[in-house]
Amino acid sequence: MQMALAQLAPALTRALKSLYLLHGDEALLQQEAADLIRQTAKTQGFTERSVHIVQGAHFKWAEVLQSGMERSLFSDQQLVEIRIPSGKPGKEGGLALQKLCESVPKIDGVMWLVLLPRVDFATQKTAWFAALESAGTSIKIDTIERRALPAWIGDRLRRDGMTVASGDEGARSLQFFADRVEGNLLAAHQEVSKLSLLYAAKQPTDPRQAASVPPVVLSFEQIEQSVLNVARFDVFKLTEAVLSGQLVRVQRMLDGLRSEGQAEVLVHYTLAEEVRALRRVKMATSRGKAMGLALRENRVWGPRESLYERIIPRLSAQFLDDQLAAAQTVDGIVKGLRKPGWPANGWAALQQLAQGLAVACAAPEPSGGRR
Repeated sequence: MQMALAQLAPALTRALKSLYLLHGDEALLQQEAADLIRQTAKTQGFTERSVHIVQGAHFKWAEVLQSGMERSLFSDQQLVEIRIPSGKPGKEGGLALQKLCESVPKIDGVMWLVLLPRVDFATQKTAWFAALESAGTSIKIDTIERRALPAWIGDRLRRDGMTVASGDEGARSLQFFADRVEGNLLAAHQEVSKLSLLYAAKQPTDPRQAASVPPVVLSFEQIEQSVLNVARFDVFKLTEAVLSGQLVRVQRMLDGLRSEGQAEVLVHYTLAEEVRALRRVKMATSRGKAMGLALRENRVWGPRESLYERIIPRLSAQFLDDQLAAAQTVDGIVKGLRKPGWPANGWAALQQLAQGLAVACAAPEPSGGRR
């Protein structure tokens, strides 16, 4: 059974399941979800816990199964935790997990917790993954997207007895906070904890009294002075910022990728592939193909799908041809060539390419025609 992360806490108060599967690439949220399951299990008598980390080709799966299937009649209830950092248990592991799932309803007093990173589409179709989802509760840990990050930070502040000012100042504070920690949720959590130590009043231990204590209102200046710049940028998120026309964020991401030592050729490849995809979709829709079909054929889905639907009608085929030519020019620059009219520095050329497309995506459609 699949379940949203937000449903986990209330579900645990109703009933404890025999198997939980947590998968996703947001380490902080996965750790918190696992801790909540462990804590709930402990309060219900699962006082023994064994942890198995699947590493190497010679991992002994038999020992994992044995640890959960040979519980003594007089032993405490136990939680058996299986961590698969690679997300690939291998053939033997896949068969072992299927066997485990078959035994779950037959053994009392044993809980299973399986932790995986983000799994790709092919892995989701494997027999072992399907067995885990069918036998227990499966929770996908989604990444907190940039647009949702200010609200997430605001919620975390409220949990620690803090809030921001109302109106524009509060929105500005949360946006500033999000800019400083984008792509680094663990650091965001640490910065909230630091603010709590600096400014939040000590909460009463009695929950009824704590609910009556008003939150501490943080000013923009307090957040600005306290929150470190610990953002981490994903090169593949750069194109979403470009397609959204977020000029300031595009520049900040390029600066961040450069300071983190990201390879220029990878940044160029990501931008160039986006230009090629835009051009293919534009050509397909110009020939009468439905937008949805053109997007699927070019593997455009998720947040990019709605962005394409918005910007494809406003971008002309000539503009995209020019952008493709510009991408080819920048390809030479990042590899050491020079081109009149273009910066000699690779990062400056990447900035010019990215900002040129971002400006077009941000601008409203001209009243006299399209770009």
